[in-house]
Amino acid sequence: MKLALFDLDHTLIPFDSGMAWMGFAASRGLLPPQAEAEYLAWCQRYVAGAVDIQALHRGLVQPLACFTLAELAPWLVQFEAEMAPRLPAHMRALVERHRAAGDLCAIVTATTRLIAEPFARAFGVPHLVATEAQAVAGSLTGEIAGEPCARQHKLARVEQWLAGQGSCLAAFERSWFYSDSASDLPLLSAVSHPVAVRPDDRLRRHAEQAGWPVW
Repeated sequence: MKLALFDLDHTLIPFDSGMAWMGFAASRGLLPPQAEAEYLAWCQRYVAGAVDIQALHRGLVQPLACFTLAELAPWLVQFEAEMAPRLPAHMRALVERHRAAGDLCAIVTATTRLIAEPFARAFGVPHLVATEAQAVAGSLTGEIAGEPCARQHKLARVEQWLAGQGSCLAAFERSWFYSDSASDLPLLSAVSHPVAVRPDDRLRRHAEQAGWPVW
């Protein structure tokens, strides 16, 4: 049996899914016009190391706390329809090759499940391992439930998901993980076929030294 794992932002898609959502929500009046710029500022602070992923997640999700998940659902369907034409054809083809080969496929992303699910559906990927947003009484709080699906936790979350499937990473004869970021090195190093896709400088150096494919 074989396993194919895909990072989302800047790997399957050449943009940030959170920014795409903020732009969509602001353009529909769901969020105020400045929401996109405010989230961009959170992203910039995160990249600079000034805030952690919990703060970044809060910046993305907390503006939605005034809505119930049921109220957000139809907007997310519209978001999926708007994003579908933006999915790169070559990445759609990559996913389809793995699916046609019978590989177990999953998107593994630090993005909150709320935003990542429309992309998983659009790509036809049946499984999603993502950061889980805390909800109380049907509304988001802005906090993360459990550990974020990022850095070393991404590997742990994948193993947790596979355990629920009655398996583990070591059980697969071949396994792939496609990612753009050095923050994913723990999971990249754990699969048999790591692939660096449009990698950041640190991942590019590591991939070239390790002999990994660089796309």
